[in-house]
Amino acid sequence: MAYIRDRKQELTGYQAGAEFRPSVDLACDFVMVYGIDDTMPARIRQYRERGYIVHLMTGIAWGTYQDYLDGKWDGRKHWDEGQVQRDGTGVCHNPTVPYMVPTVAFADYLTERMKAAVDSGVEAIHMEEPEFWDRSGYSEAFQREYEIYYREPWRPQHEDLDVRYKSAKLKAYLYCRTIERVSTALKEYARVEYGKDLRIYIPTHSLLNYTQWKIMSPEAALIGIPSVDGYIAQVWTGTSRQANVYEGVYKERTFETAYLEYGVMQELVRGTGRRMWFLNDPIEDGAGYTWENYRYNYIKTAAASLLHPGIWHYEICPWPHRVFEEKYPKLQPRIAEKIEDGVETEESKPIPPGYATLLSGMFQMFGDMEQADISYEGAVQGAGIFMSDSGLFQRTFPDGIVTGKSAERRLWEVRHDNSNRVEEENAAKLMEEIQTDDSMMKDFIQSSAFPQFFGMALPLLKHGLPVRPVQLDNVRRFADYLEDSRFLILSYEYIKPEAPDVNASLISWVRKGGCLLYIGDGSDPFHGITSWWRQSGYENPAQHLFELADLEREPEDGCYPAGKGRILVWNMLPARICLNKELAQEYRELVREGLRTCSLDWQYRNDLTLRRGPYLISAVMDESVNGEPKSFEGLYADMLENDYRIITDKEVGPDETAILYDFSKIEKDTFRIIGTSARVEEAEATEEGIRFRLKTADNIRAFLRVRLPRPADRITALDEEGNPVSVSAEWDERSRTLLASYDSHGKAVELTAYSG
Repeated sequence: MAYIRDRKQELTGYQAGAEFRPSVDLACDFVMVYGIDDTMPARIRQYRERGYIVHLMTGIAWGTYQDYLDGKWDGRKHWDEGQVQRDGTGVCHNPTVPYMVPTVAFADYLTERMKAAVDSGVEAIHMEEPEFWDRSGYSEAFQREYEIYYREPWRPQHEDLDVRYKSAKLKAYLYCRTIERVSTALKEYARVEYGKDLRIYIPTHSLLNYTQWKIMSPEAALIGIPSVDGYIAQVWTGTSRQANVYEGVYKERTFETAYLEYGVMQELVRGTGRRMWFLNDPIEDGAGYTWENYRYNYIKTAAASLLHPGIWHYEICPWPHRVFEEKYPKLQPRIAEKIEDGVETEESKPIPPGYATLLSGMFQMFGDMEQADISYEGAVQGAGIFMSDSGLFQRTFPDGIVTGKSAERRLWEVRHDNSNRVEEENAAKLMEEIQTDDSMMKDFIQSSAFPQFFGMALPLLKHGLPVRPVQLDNVRRFADYLEDSRFLILSYEYIKPEAPDVNASLISWVRKGGCLLYIGDGSDPFHGITSWWRQSGYENPAQHLFELADLEREPEDGCYPAGKGRILVWNMLPARICLNKELAQEYRELVREGLRTCSLDWQYRNDLTLRRGPYLISAVMDESVNGEPKSFEGLYADMLENDYRIITDKEVGPDETAILYDFSKIEKDTFRIIGTSARVEEAEATEEGIRFRLKTADNIRAFLRVRLPRPADRITALDEEGNPVSVSAEWDERSRTLLASYDSHGKAVELTAYSG
């Protein structure tokens, strides 16, 4: 039955570093107790006693690991293993917590520390955020690792292209090595000592975000680690509000960025049998925003995550203590990499009651997303843009390539304070300069706007094409990886193929009937690294690709047959597409024509709309083909209203989203929970009516809307101690639903609806 399930399904969960309190009793399935300090066993016990499945989460790149750093663990100090940047200063999460170079000794230390969690009976361990900063790479420990791995003397990564690329690639490898070493050892320990199958998960930012923020990390490479059971896609307001450029305008585009971030993350599990949870955060690490801003962006990311129906597991809230117990906005100093929690002011307020209730309802709705009936409205399926882990390795040019004005620095200057709010007039002037200055263009390319990818993705997505990032690395791993793809877009100006068989696989797919659009002008300096294509006599990997398709190494713009398929060539730098409307429109028309060669008819539209079982998720975008609203007529419950308001029409304007429950998808007399902000632990039919056992956090106005076979005459409610609970109720004849509501005080409530 919808909404009623065994917690062992682990559909929804959250991470918490503090002890259990009624304010965070969010009635999900599992809790990831955070951190491996001395309080960990007690916190595990607290959450288990409340009925939660308990996991452990801890940082694998940083943490309060002072006993290791100070030499108390093995008698040797390890401060030389902190990440260090070019000027000799450390890269730190906060002043006493460095980001680590993951050595073998550090891996063994983490293993020993996490055995205590296995001893405490956790079902799974999450090793989060394997992060190695691009600008780091100068510490003694990294120099040792470089010389061991490459069997050559270490050189500073700012010296040339080869050493920059090799250093970045090594950083990702070191975290692969650590994850494999720790996870294998812990699984063996759990099996030998307790006869238990321990699961290992990696919570990680998306490949898109790490590429934007210049953080080296294994992404698709995680697929090659057998002891990893799955991932959490750490996508949320803080990552998705990163500003990008579309048609010359630099600003936040939270929904579109989140949609693409979730899209690339699902590629880590597609066809693998591993599990993925999509994360949503009701606020974010940045504490300087208003509650209205948090709510606006939360709904954007939530809708974006729901538009990927292949995933139906969710982390509903990281750090719920800060959401439900703290006040915002705060004054927020930045120390090192970490934005400090901040200081409350007279403007700081606790979470608005209406937002707390909305969140409670969303948390429950996320547990009902495994739906078999899936259909996109009017959308062309099978279009994708290639991404690759190799994109991480070429995010910064060495000295001597960017020689003039700094576009990247000026992008930061047009923002306000610590946010991404942009001074639009100054940003527009900067975009004009970038178009005509080659050095600024290169600096723009290496900026957090990541124009090479977003230049190709946003013009399509903004006009209603549900394009998805496709993981180039998987072409080698899975023989049928591209089977569902019809039209793919590739550029080697920001990613590189690991080996020539990648190109061979792509051309094989084309010859079977696929259509490949290649965009690039061969100008990327990283084409010149020591590589398989240079060793084979090609100036860049695209020349090898074209030759395999029996084309000239440098074909003119055009459409070329290859077997049953087509290759379209556009000799254009992808980053330029984002700088003006004319190029964006030319690009869209090129894609549209390419889709037609695949018998796909892309009609421009300003929305993405998905029907997911009885749920209808729709996002109408601004900056699109038009500013018209999208209208729905029928009988719906509005899932973004706390009372799941019954409506017969819904108008969704530009930059708005809707999540509706469509009553036409269920039988008229069917008993069905439509929406609830309390977990329904039991629902039992009796001779007099239906009895519900409900539970939600403290200080929440709880709502339950339920479809009943016949109207309810009266409602009673008792808490778990037998005390009466004041409950309001109303019947809606159109939808045949009962709406009940009460104030929750963190206790289970038994609610009975009596029918005559």
